Amino acid sequence: MTTLVLVRHAKSDWGSPQLADHDRPLNARGMRDAPVQARRLAESGVRLDAVLSSTALRARTTASFFGAALGLDVELDPELYGAPAGLLLESAAARGVDGVLVVAHDPGMTILADRLSDGAIGRMPTCAVATFRWDTDDWAVATSLTPDAATVALP
Repeated sequence: MTTLVLVRHAKSDWGSPQLADHDRPLNARGMRDAPVQARRLAESGVRLDAVLSSTALRARTTASFFGAALGLDVELDPELYGAPAGLLLESAAARGVDGVLVVAHDPGMTILADRLSDGAIGRMPTCAVATFRWDTDDWAVATSLTPDAATVALP
């Protein structure tokens, strides 16, 4: 079975206008929501082999909660910062494992989730989690953007 979990980073702090976008941290709501969503995912019994994250601080922090809850290390990928939907999916597939969680940004996350859900997901709010499963061990099915089945969980 091939599993892809998409997680949009938790709510970030817009704080100081001098702070670069890449360096924005999570705000209080993001720090509250990320561990809750991570625990929910871990308790769902989903089996994953890898956690990938954008290098942006808000994504890395979100991913750290998911990695800890799932007992997995987080792999940082600078190409996931601002990545389009296709690159997000290709990055997951390129890991060569059955289950991958990706933490990244909009609009790529929403576009990918919407495509994979055949339009059922119109928007991935911050800290949203969307889980997609295919009854095959071949990422080619997933990368065709036509899942056999999808399970969606949003906050």
